[in-house]
Amino acid sequence: MTDLAYRQFSLALAEPLETSRGPIEAREGFLIRLTDDDGGEGVGEATPLPGWTESIEDCERAIERAREAAREEGLAGALESVSDAPAARHGLALAALDRAATGADTPLYRHLGGDGVERVPVNATVGDGSPDETTEDVREAVDDGFSCCKLKAGVGSVERDVRRVRRVREAVGADLELRLDANGAWSRAEAEQAVEALGDDVDLLEQPLSPDDLAGHADLRGRGVAVAIDEGLYERGIDAVVGADAADAIVVKPMAVGGVDAGMKLAVWARECGVVPVVTTTIDAVLARTAAVHLAAAIPTEGKRPASGLATADLLCEDLAADPVELEGGEATVPQEPGLGVAGAWGGRDA
Repeated sequence: MTDLAYRQFSLALAEPLETSRGPIEAREGFLIRLTDDDGGEGVGEATPLPGWTESIEDCERAIERAREAAREEGLAGALESVSDAPAARHGLALAALDRAATGADTPLYRHLGGDGVERVPVNATVGDGSPDETTEDVREAVDDGFSCCKLKAGVGSVERDVRRVRRVREAVGADLELRLDANGAWSRAEAEQAVEALGDDVDLLEQPLSPDDLAGHADLRGRGVAVAIDEGLYERGIDAVVGADAADAIVVKPMAVGGVDAGMKLAVWARECGVVPVVTTTIDAVLARTAAVHLAAAIPTEGKRPASGLATADLLCEDLAADPVELEGGEATVPQEPGLGVAGAWGGRDA
């Protein structure tokens, strides 16, 4: 018999997160613990982000459904009951994976199919500040060892974003991998203007157009800047993105796709289609962040592993447990302990 318990948490952000729905000052979610009659236990995290996942209220209702289904139908029934609630499914699936990998005495990334990965490259994320502020933030990231930076864009004019990118290149040179994330803010004309002006200064342009404009993204490809789809992946689906030939890369957010297991399937399929998967968090707590590190380590790759958006712990004022992942030299260490590798989050097994 599988028993499911959960409890809610709220973690303050270091600075409010501005969204189209208004500022978010804290990340709220649920810890989920699965136990079985043999003493096996696993802990997961469901941290919904409206616009990407279900609401906090719908997430709790889904977890309640899963708890009843777990008693009557076991884990398979519980997972099926939350198939329409990605954050809830993420938490439940992660608890199940943590339990299984711990029982097998193997780290989660190996349980997912990875082999012998100790570190994964990560990018620094720089906000949409002035050219001077952006340049200073990038300098600090480079001094900290990051070899890839992602600049948020699209709040001001395209001309302003071009100035920011050029100032950064003048300051740090051509060796830094530079990504630009417009979050779907540009029109086709603006995106074409940006691509033409930036040339070789940007390595990856993330979601330049609205999520439903896959044809526009396809038209931007092949102009010297690789194009990544983020929001469009969740609104249109991977089949539509690949079918439209709209992306050189996709951004895989485990919380938004319903779990690291679902993210693994998505990433492997994207690779088979010639599309590069880039793992990113949704400003999650330590369990989901660590799970995303395991996912990034497990994805099969040829050549250099792409930098992932996993360096987000400093966006929180507090956390659920000590972070087992260390950031050094632009890389994140991959926990080698059995299971997820996060101790003490629930306060039971590891407390």
